[in-house]
Amino acid sequence: MGPLDRLIEGFDQALRTVSGVTKPARESPAENVADAELDQSARRQSIGLMRVNHTGEVCAQALYEGQASTARDDTTREALLNAAREEADHLAWCRSRVAELGGRTSVLDPAFYVGSWLLGAATGALGDRVSLAFVEATEDEVCQHIDRHLEKIARTDERSRAVLSTIREDESRHGHDALERGGLMLPTPVKRAMRLASKVMTETTYRV
Repeated sequence: MGPLDRLIEGFDQALRTVSGVTKPARESPAENVADAELDQSARRQSIGLMRVNHTGEVCAQALYEGQASTARDDTTREALLNAAREEADHLAWCRSRVAELGGRTSVLDPAFYVGSWLLGAATGALGDRVSLAFVEATEDEVCQHIDRHLEKIARTDERSRAVLSTIREDESRHGHDALERGGLMLPTPVKRAMRLASKVMTETTYRV
């Protein structure tokens, strides 16, 4: 595709992501898990945490799309877009679970999408190895983030836990694949900055 085609496709993908019309290619891990009765406190906690994870998937989708837009190698670009397609599954699963719990997704999602896409495009422009390094560091942070959420979500909320556990497996694989494709290891200060940005996103979208 030419630059204009990619721009149009990217805009269409952005609209699908923030509007919630993305359809998953895979069945949700929660599909065959019984939905237990949750008390008000546990339900509120699950809604908040799954809202955060949904926004995280919005950011991941935007990051991959942005990185793919400036990737120099076609193989790297295709790998990023394949990962983005899996992230689209995660996005739909999280959105569905938030709705099941009676909650809503964050009103800040469009802003986070734009910021993440620009960050992804800037990272990709630095070169494929740096871009892949950013993927590995991001996915490592996401795995740690999900581990913390699995500790907080009620044991009885098995549907949310099933979704997060499967997402964690995919994210871990994305990070490993990025290193296998030649990604560098980012310096510790950069990872700390990413952790701080993740904390800001978590705290602002838990309730908003």
